[in-house]
Amino acid sequence: MIPICLATHNAHKAEELKSALGDRFEVKTLSDLGVMEDITETGTTFEENSLIKAQYVYERFGIAVLADDSGLEVEALDGRPGVYSARYAGEPSDATANNLKLMQELEGISQRSARFRTVITLIWDGEVHQFSGEVSGDITPSFGGEVGFGYNPVFVPKGYEKTFHEMGFEERSRLNHRGQAMQKVLTFLSGKN
Repeated sequence: MIPICLATHNAHKAEELKSALGDRFEVKTLSDLGVMEDITETGTTFEENSLIKAQYVYERFGIAVLADDSGLEVEALDGRPGVYSARYAGEPSDATANNLKLMQELEGISQRSARFRTVITLIWDGEVHQFSGEVSGDITPSFGGEVGFGYNPVFVPKGYEKTFHEMGFEERSRLNHRGQAMQKVLTFLSGKN
């Protein structure tokens, strides 16, 4: 098996990416490599932040690495929360607080178009490759305080009537932004030994 690191401590992301990669790769997370701190993201775009994380791992461990940066961009909020999605309501990251802040900012606004975006950086044999994915949809009129991953409880993808939170893992993974980007990564990796 080929070792590859997912530059994350996020168990949900690791689960999605491990599922997508299958058993051809020996998948490691930051914790598996003994990296307990979060990698500081100083970029202002998803591309920059995913590259920062990938380079951090590659420079220290020299193994293939996948790193993503993802977020929610709301049209009525000029693209916010964007790269600040995880800590929109402040430190520490809290999905419920983030969703409540989002609902407050959208109060009285009927145009609730949004999109999830992700950029995955792959460093393979020292070469940098970036793959993106996005899914458009709308923010729900209210937030019931559901415990869920990120903004999934308030995001309804176009063409659907249920939120990402209400969908099963398989359906959500097939539709979501990270799943789209991972399909591009898998296509790229299919030709690698």
